[in-house]
Amino acid sequence: MSGLAKRSVVLAGHATSVALEPEFWAVLDRIAQTRSLSKAQLLADIDAGRGRRPLASACRLLALNWVAEHGVKA
Repeated sequence: MSGLAKRSVVLAGHATSVALEPEFWAVLDRIAQTRSLSKAQLLADIDAGRGRRPLASACRLLALNWVAEHGVKA
């Protein structure tokens, strides 16, 4: 995998950024598209359901689980 790519978003009224490998962003973009969500909306959904897990980890796990369920590549 290549280096990290950072995206900024406002979650729960606070500006934050998430740094992930481009391959994970590609899968998250695809998830957002299939759910008819913006990237910011998808990240807000992930944030709301992540509990104490770091946001970047929750994003990676969602992407991995989605790829496993759908049998697709980024």
